[in-house]
Amino acid sequence: MVQYTLAQCPEVTLAVSGKDSKKNREKAMDQLIDLMDEGQLPVDLSDGFSAQELIEVNKQEPPMATDDEEAIVQAVQVLNNLANLKLKAQDLKDEALEVRSQIDILFTDEPISAEQVSTLKEGFKTLKNFAQANVRYRSGRAEAQEARKVLDAALDSADR
Repeated sequence: MVQYTLAQCPEVTLAVSGKDSKKNREKAMDQLIDLMDEGQLPVDLSDGFSAQELIEVNKQEPPMATDDEEAIVQAVQVLNNLANLKLKAQDLKDEALEVRSQIDILFTDEPISAEQVSTLKEGFKTLKNFAQANVRYRSGRAEAQEARKVLDAALDSADR
């Protein structure tokens, strides 16, 4: 669909199916003549008007997000990620501390059963998962500090 307007009357738009072409400009001229005949054209074109004088109306693209808006969206994503990392680290912490207390048995001269070794091996996975989650959370906090500053600035500017 192509739309045309007139320099003399930009509020009038003439829509024609297809792309801008000589044929479609002629169709738009037919619509313009119909409007003139019906008395619905608010300007006088008695001096003459041609299809070449029609102005093609370009559709307005929605405005792109500004850099500030993109920074705010990014900041919210970073903080959301930090919340998830913190929750995961918290969930694993108690289990990891329990496993950590069981590790001491390895450093004594007391005998250890196969069941205790099996439990420890499973616990090592928990320790590893907690340690990784905790490292990610701590490194994510540094990035989230900047995200918090971006949001604080946006909220501060909203108060004005």
